[in-house]
Amino acid sequence: MSKLILIRGNSASGKTTLAKALQAELGENTLLLSQDELRRHMLIAHDGFDTPTIPLLQNLLTYGYKNCHYVILEGILRSDWYEPVWKTILELYGQNVFAYYYDLSFEDTLIRHASREKSKEFGADALKRWWNDKDYLDQIHEKKIYADGSLENNLERILNDTAI
Repeated sequence: MSKLILIRGNSASGKTTLAKALQAELGENTLLLSQDELRRHMLIAHDGFDTPTIPLLQNLLTYGYKNCHYVILEGILRSDWYEPVWKTILELYGQNVFAYYYDLSFEDTLIRHASREKSKEFGADALKRWWNDKDYLDQIHEKKIYADGSLENNLERILNDTAI
């Protein structure tokens, strides 16, 4: 039975780094779906209620459910814009959803962003425009990840939660 690990939060919070570490740890037959890769690179699409990323994600989530042991979905994934995705997740994965939200302050996000290579591509002004504070899901319970949690601790926590 396939399990879904959902990792959401604001830009530069650490979602992609954690998702890649999880995929490496879970190994073969683990599908990693990155909102940035799908929307910005594969589709070159805008974000919002009518983004073409939504039907693509729904198809990939269905594929993952039928063919993979684990599916990791990571991204900003605004709660209101991606509501159809939450419905698909609940219909497919039911109780096998493990959701996490990076609940960081804007200041903590700036500190993390400064240490990344991407900080050369965009700065604090862009991060502020994209900022969506406390964007929790109503449909799916998300455990919070805070600034004081290390990558190793967050990885171990998720692996323990999913009984790996």
